[in-house]
Amino acid sequence: MTAVAAPSVASLVQSVDWLAIAPPVLTAAVALIVLVADLFLADRHKQVLGWISVAGLAAAALLLLPLVGDERSTFCLQGAGYDACSYTADRFTLVVQFLVLAGALVTALLSIHTLKDARGTDEPLPDGEYWFLLLSSAAGAALLPASRDLATLVVALEVASLPAFALVGLKRGDRRSSDAALKFFLSSVTATAVTLLGVSFVYASTGSLHLTRIAGELTHVDGRLHTLAQAGVALTLVGFAFKTAAVPFHFWVPDTYVGAPLPIAAYLSVVGKAVGFTGLILVTVVAFPSYADVWGPALAALAALTMTVGNAAALRQHATRAYSAVRLLAWSSVGQAGYLLVPIAAAAYSDDPRKPVGSTLAYALMYAAVNLGAFAVAALVARTRPLNRLSDYRGLYAERPLAALVLGFFLLCLAGLPPGVIGLFAKVTVFSAAVDAGLGWLAVVMAVNVVVALFYYLQWTAALFRAPEGATATVRGGSVPLTVAIAGTAAVGVALSGAPQLILRFASAGLF
Repeated sequence: MTAVAAPSVASLVQSVDWLAIAPPVLTAAVALIVLVADLFLADRHKQVLGWISVAGLAAAALLLLPLVGDERSTFCLQGAGYDACSYTADRFTLVVQFLVLAGALVTALLSIHTLKDARGTDEPLPDGEYWFLLLSSAAGAALLPASRDLATLVVALEVASLPAFALVGLKRGDRRSSDAALKFFLSSVTATAVTLLGVSFVYASTGSLHLTRIAGELTHVDGRLHTLAQAGVALTLVGFAFKTAAVPFHFWVPDTYVGAPLPIAAYLSVVGKAVGFTGLILVTVVAFPSYADVWGPALAALAALTMTVGNAAALRQHATRAYSAVRLLAWSSVGQAGYLLVPIAAAAYSDDPRKPVGSTLAYALMYAAVNLGAFAVAALVARTRPLNRLSDYRGLYAERPLAALVLGFFLLCLAGLPPGVIGLFAKVTVFSAAVDAGLGWLAVVMAVNVVVALFYYLQWTAALFRAPEGATATVRGGSVPLTVAIAGTAAVGVALSGAPQLILRFASAGLF
């Protein structure tokens, strides 16, 4: 047989691997089904939309199983090789898609409870719009880790973000909600504009949008375009740094979390953060490894600044201030973002930049489970104490012992203290990534911040077991979906503490 030479010009005729793209496609399809079904359902039957959404997210997560152990690529330019594919379902993609879909599933369970409670008020949340927006955002978030060109990456980022703006502002009669949505929208649009400018600079320098081709082209950029390429790399990172809530792109976080419905605050703290970190990993480690001298020091400085500002602000939350519990979780998420940035910064100083980022994903999986659980308990307390102050949690053990024990466990995981063993091990892997990369100063900053964070996590934990001051409204029991969300996240946290190797293996083996 005679070998056939590959065509010199890539064909635009593309085949589609439907199994590879099934998880985000199914999520988007269910979003459309829910939107159409909303038109025909009577108000008393609207709750069925929530269960359809839960079933759709669960089915999308199950569709990840046939993809395990097999790397599949689609939307490839024929004749250009697999390095020019726009969608790749590899191990990295599957781990992040599982995190996104599982996080969206827990959010959906919390949302069923929240929407049900809102129906008895003067300002109920619109079911159809709510579920459509949540599923649409989840579809974009699930698409992003599989994106292997800058155009698809930016589109996925915006599909994940635009519905989130509307979800934050969905409490139409609440001024806090409107202000939060406006701040979130304006700051995000600015970050997106800067990112698109950076993408255009990178394209002008390399002539390609595919990440692997950009990586090759950046190694021999024309000297006259070197400054343009550097500017493009720096500007492209801005949008993803915004999504990670890295300082100084964090200012939208506290007001957005307080103004949004509580399940959406939980969603942004986990899925929104996963979107930002995934995009950051793809553009730095896959597309820009030759410019590690640009993004490495920048991300190291961002990591140190982010964890320090986040923890310092969390310390200042007053127990009797309205929504202080939600604000503390918001600032805690900023501090946790600093830890998540450390391994990505360390990748710039590693011989194999793809290996350290496994520590970020291992930490993100731990953080997702326990942070969603903490928000779930906050949703339980908010049923009878809607101001959600830290002082409202004092004496919770006397009223709801299981809820108090579970919340205490989640807080200890975030602090990195036993019995939250998984939190401790996850922090050790991140710390090790910094040390192995020669970033001793960053490891010291992280160690100091971990000690600082202990104060507010332990202070909140201790309050759960103290005698309450004065008369307070008794915390009511949760609905079935809320109970399932709390029990499920607690079970995952306990399982990971008992068998931390389930996720920590990513820290040693890498993800690509």
